[in-house]
Amino acid sequence: MSPTKPVKRYYRKQVDLFQLARKLNLWPSRKGILHGVKYFREKENYAEITTHCNKTFVVKNSRNSRAVRWLRNKWFHTACKECKIPEWKLEKYSLTYFHRKKGARLRS
Repeated sequence: MSPTKPVKRYYRKQVDLFQLARKLNLWPSRKGILHGVKYFREKENYAEITTHCNKTFVVKNSRNSRAVRWLRNKWFHTACKECKIPEWKLEKYSLTYFHRKKGARLRS
């Protein structure tokens, strides 16, 4: 058998922050630490994100925010040791591509 190619995932580039965070279940903090999302509560234009290490973030919905840029460009310094994000999830995250014309629209 030949080795299989990794599956590339495509998402729309200008996708809503809440839909993207809910789909990936990852959240980059301002220090560049990538956390795993435990709970995601949406409140109108804001969301409360609780991570596996019990940190809480209140974020505003935006398509141009720092967090969306970091998620789209797959930027992070380190993964949170307390959240214990598995290697397969980090690998899947690194294989995700964002294009304007390709991919799922992440509709609810």
